[in-house]
Amino acid sequence: MDFNVKKLASDAGVFFSRAMQFTEEKLGQAEKTELDAHFENLLARADSTKNWTEKILRQTEVLLQPNPSARVEEFLYEKLDRKVPSRVTNGELLAQYMTEAANDFGPGTPYGKTLIKVGETQRRLGAAERDFIHSASINFLTPLRNFLEGDWRTISKERRILQNRRLDLDACKARLKKAKAAEAKAAAEHELRLTQTEFDRQAEVTRLLLEGISSTHVNHLRCLHEFVESQTNYYAQCYQYMLDLQKQLGSSKGEIALPSSALLSCGRFSGTFVGNAESTSPPPAATSPPAVAAATLPAVPTIPVVPTIVGVPNTVAESVLNPNEVKPPASGTRKARVLYDYEAADSTELALLADEMITVYSLPGMDPDWLIGERGNQKGKVPVTYLELLS
Repeated sequence: MDFNVKKLASDAGVFFSRAMQFTEEKLGQAEKTELDAHFENLLARADSTKNWTEKILRQTEVLLQPNPSARVEEFLYEKLDRKVPSRVTNGELLAQYMTEAANDFGPGTPYGKTLIKVGETQRRLGAAERDFIHSASINFLTPLRNFLEGDWRTISKERRILQNRRLDLDACKARLKKAKAAEAKAAAEHELRLTQTEFDRQAEVTRLLLEGISSTHVNHLRCLHEFVESQTNYYAQCYQYMLDLQKQLGSSKGEIALPSSALLSCGRFSGTFVGNAESTSPPPAATSPPAVAAATLPAVPTIPVVPTIVGVPNTVAESVLNPNEVKPPASGTRKARVLYDYEAADSTELALLADEMITVYSLPGMDPDWLIGERGNQKGKVPVTYLELLS
């Protein structure tokens, strides 16, 4: 390999000359050509744009991919110019686990059916998240990266050239001041004119690039609108999916409500809904909880027993039950806190709001999964699984 020794020596001399000039300027021992105020403002604006673009880019990446290991992997694949492997989202993974659990527990059971419904919604949420990440990466992150890796690198390169031209110009000015002989002074003046021309030309090139920052802001503004639009669509999809799921679970409350046998086995409502011995359709026997359940689950206060009316079969009482016409028993009412919002299916039911307090009691012949709830002048049936009974 051939080396141009003269060129290397010349470049080294120029480098040391500029380094000395820069050092003397810092120490206040040499004059420095100042740029005009408008140019300085353009430089400050460009630096600010670069710094904030980097911060916004990094934090958006964290928002879209919170896992730092995954971000590093994506970065390496991008630098190696290889396709990033597709990975499932957290919602899709949760959906997979719920579906497998439902198949294990039994897809026909209430719990299994609900797991399948919730899992399907989680799958749709995961797919929506994937689409949002893809859209945000293309419409927002890519333009920010293009600016930092393209336009900003060009600006930085031209600024370095301008800095070198300025140092050369100030060095020529210093040599002209030191020149004593007429011949040396003429040579210094000629060199100064050439250096001044190069500096002015480079300053104009750099100025045009810096003024292009305004166009960059306009482009980033458009990308920001697209990012907000895709984020709005994503959250709207998530809200609609969850609203649909809530309606499904509310309309199939019989599927998610625990059967009376399960409630009895848990020891929660033992002895609560005991009917009269003369009833033609006796309710489930109020047997004591199994020893295992009693040992593992805490006992929850129960509603006192309300005796049935002698001679009135339970099936008849349930078929003609109108909550608005019944009166609460003299004893046996309880306070309950509502755990979840509940939308009444018909006029015989009472709509509920989470965390509100209502009065509840049982009636002869009622389904053990339901109670009568009262709120002021309003009255209706309420599901026990939506309530926390208070002592």
